[in-house]
Amino acid sequence: MTPDLTLRNILEARERIRPFVHRTPVLTSATLDGLAGARLHFKCENLQKGGAFKARGAHNAVFALSDAQASRGVVTHSSGNHGAAVALAARNRGIAAYVVMPSTATQAKQRAVARYGARVTLCEPTQESRESTARRLIAETGAHFIHPYDDLSVIAGQGTSAIELLEEVPDLEAIVCPVGGGGQLSGVAVAAKALRAGIRVIGAEPAAADDAQRSLRAGRLIRGGNPQTIADGLRSSLGELNFALIQAHVADILTASEESIVQAMRLVWEIMKIVIEPSSAVAVAVLLGRPPPLAGRRVGVILSGGNVDLERLPWP
Repeated sequence: MTPDLTLRNILEARERIRPFVHRTPVLTSATLDGLAGARLHFKCENLQKGGAFKARGAHNAVFALSDAQASRGVVTHSSGNHGAAVALAARNRGIAAYVVMPSTATQAKQRAVARYGARVTLCEPTQESRESTARRLIAETGAHFIHPYDDLSVIAGQGTSAIELLEEVPDLEAIVCPVGGGGQLSGVAVAAKALRAGIRVIGAEPAAADDAQRSLRAGRLIRGGNPQTIADGLRSSLGELNFALIQAHVADILTASEESIVQAMRLVWEIMKIVIEPSSAVAVAVLLGRPPPLAGRRVGVILSGGNVDLERLPWP
């Protein structure tokens, strides 16, 4: 059964979060158009508050809570971007935030979460450890849990970027969006298909963490385990709500090799003069495949974030 998430929910989220997030720019590059054989329109969520699209879903979830729910604060687990977004949203609402992060999270992302005032608790880099540590914090604090992606309030918030993108470029034929847990892809897909029924929404994920592609093609949810990929924001297994929405609204999911992700990240830095993280670069990498998968199309590309550990760049 498809979860009850509608364009109305996403429009309500847009109004709720409007005071707290940026309307990010849409940029183009003739050089990257040539490489992809398509007309690309980059939705720059790397320039969002907190450096990633996660600010949208986190603010919607935090500000949708009742005063009673919010009074004890919020708990989440995150490799970085969602944790920073929840910390920022909690600070904006004036409540406490507790963020569980894997010990392998980049120092830049750990510092960002702490900078927004959250209490950071490190755990082993597995989904089981994240979840068990979060449960312990909930028991200790009574704080409300905000799932990084498998939460309809979070998903609705993430979908607001697609509304902005289609307002600026209404004749898009496709949107390509990274997928890890699936919160962003499912929200973008619901919004885009409601606004433009014929549009193709396509997920992009690392070949080394391809549980979303395997799940979509098998017609059942396949857990991803503990994948090893440079795209640290896409290591999460696909969520159940997200998978149902992706099944209903997403046309396909394409994958990119680790080498192509690094190459795409570097190309965007060099050509567009903007900083994106590897998880964002996956969406670019799949478009630069051979043969180009969307040649001749007008394509929206979600650049999901720009939080990079500058001391550990993947090139000399």
